[in-house]
Amino acid sequence: MCFMNVTRFMKLFDIIFVMENLFAKRLKELRVENNLSQNDMAKEFNVRGQTISAWENGLQETNFDTLIKLALYFDVSVDYLLGKES
Repeated sequence: MCFMNVTRFMKLFDIIFVMENLFAKRLKELRVENNLSQNDMAKEFNVRGQTISAWENGLQETNFDTLIKLALYFDVSVDYLLGKES
């Protein structure tokens, strides 16, 4: 029974890790495609430039409200940002 719980946890961890990496990758791609520096984007979303860097490197997650704002700003879906659609 413990082994099954560990296996489920590892599968969930793998899914979350992949989604976070896709978010980081897609966020950076969108920023670059829109000719924004990290500091420009930080001003737009009222965060520090270091926060944008942390998001793009998968070191920090954004909150739900900011995720929605990012999707609206770049005219993409939240699913796209999270890697659920291409």
